[in-house]
Amino acid sequence: MGLWHVFYADWQMECCGAPFALGDEVGWPLLLSDADDVLGGGWHDQLSKIVGPPEEVRGEDGAVRVVRDETGLVVALHQHPVGRRAGEERGEARRGDPIRSVGLLTVETHQSAELPEVRGRVRAIQVVTQAFAEPEPGSGTWQPVPGERWLRSVDACPKWFGGPRKRSGAGAVVTLDVPATDSRLSYTVPRGERHPARRAYRRRDRGDRGGREGGPAGTLSTARPLPGTP
Repeated sequence: MGLWHVFYADWQMECCGAPFALGDEVGWPLLLSDADDVLGGGWHDQLSKIVGPPEEVRGEDGAVRVVRDETGLVVALHQHPVGRRAGEERGEARRGDPIRSVGLLTVETHQSAELPEVRGRVRAIQVVTQAFAEPEPGSGTWQPVPGERWLRSVDACPKWFGGPRKRSGAGAVVTLDVPATDSRLSYTVPRGERHPARRAYRRRDRGDRGGREGGPAGTLSTARPLPGTP
């Protein structure tokens, strides 16, 4: 089985998601999102690399490209339009040739096309608290601060998130164990380890519990990374 980091956004869960807990078997459509487009970017160890030939899945509003990764994982591609991709436009690749893409796996339940469902078992859950700031003081608009977020291990994912404007719940990072797939993250976890993300968080937080509650040591931009960087 392969372990994969998946981000479940707060609005996806609050709209039509079903809460889940450690050990649950779940089935989600997965999208390989541009990491810079998710909460301002700053993701590192949560990224996944996908390699495989793209296929097209048609929907009411067009088509979505889907890739069956060489390791067995099936995901939709957000960053590649159906018509052509960069290599095809330059004549460097033929339509249907394998592609290599790195991004953040996200749960996507709002595509017009019916995306393939990835089934797996939940091995770890971390609630994401994201820092927000006004681009200009008094502007009244709040934007995510890239890389400034905190992870808190929990036994079950909540249905509702929220919090103060400057520091609010934004979703959850889930470690998903997917049968018949393989991943680099799987090789960073000792055999028999059930909750790899929780173990990594404890190690990162050791000696500085203040960081876990929101100090600088608790941010992804300054903390020791979790295992799983491709």
